[in-house]
Amino acid sequence: MTMLDDRQTAATPWPAAYPQGYAVVDVETTGLARDDRIISAAVYRLDIRGNVEDHWYTLVNPERDPGPVWIHGLTSDVLEGAPLFPEIAAEFARRLDGRVLVAHNAIFDWQMIAREYARARSTAPVRQRLCTIALSKELALPLPNHKLESLAAHFGVVQQRAHHALDDARVLAEAFRPSLHAAARDGVRLPLLECLPLTEWSDAPATPRVGYQASYRQSGWRASRKRPACPYPNPGRYEPGRPLLRGMRVAFSGDTSVDRELLEDRAVEAGLHVATSLSRLTSLLVTNDPDSATSKTLKAKSFGTPVIDEAAFTQLLRDVAAVPADG
Repeated sequence: MTMLDDRQTAATPWPAAYPQGYAVVDVETTGLARDDRIISAAVYRLDIRGNVEDHWYTLVNPERDPGPVWIHGLTSDVLEGAPLFPEIAAEFARRLDGRVLVAHNAIFDWQMIAREYARARSTAPVRQRLCTIALSKELALPLPNHKLESLAAHFGVVQQRAHHALDDARVLAEAFRPSLHAAARDGVRLPLLECLPLTEWSDAPATPRVGYQASYRQSGWRASRKRPACPYPNPGRYEPGRPLLRGMRVAFSGDTSVDRELLEDRAVEAGLHVATSLSRLTSLLVTNDPDSATSKTLKAKSFGTPVIDEAAFTQLLRDVAAVPADG
């Protein structure tokens, strides 16, 4: 940023309704399901204008297999001596307290954090969250996709260790600051959402899930892309404003911020049918770029198939319902 840019930034009239501080968060986890655990966490605390105040990072012993090591690089040996989540919960809470939680695909980070606090018989002191994917849409940033690396490249932020919580949080903090100032300059209302504590979680022992092998090695974690047939009948199309139902056929199109295979596996675990193509029987299309001219988005428009983005889909995965008995 140039000296002129700094002067222009300092002179930006600041909206009174904007939050007084932010906690930019990234967590790495053993996976995406309800019984998955946090294995590392980082927080960058920012002031009202997005300037960095301090940062914090910790490993967390998940007391289970670390999951996709080839993504986050954290092995069982590395995590063996790390503190348990209840041992870092107070310090984590101190850094979140009174601030808006900011994350890339924030619903995922919030759910993982909230479940860890629920297991520890506590709650995280967070009242609101802000998703940087949603903010980039509000600002109409010309991004090729919604990955963190694309947001970082747009603002000239250099990633050093992708999928390392501390570096991902740093990158996001550096990209969030100019986004925040652009929103303030243009009078954009921040896409803040309420954070409600979770009262459900799973303490069941971790077992290999559909599509995984126990070793979680990159060369062997998935024997093949073919999955078992969905055990539930297709209940029809998704109705906006209502929960997903087991057996719904879900198709994905375009880039996702969460690894596509992990996102598909989580859908399967929730009882959904992941479709590789889109037809009149497809219940829902998940895409972060509904205006793209892919075959799936074009078919969705012609068939009238409901379309939602990844963040909304991730939130709906929390509570996939059984088909009513009279359905």
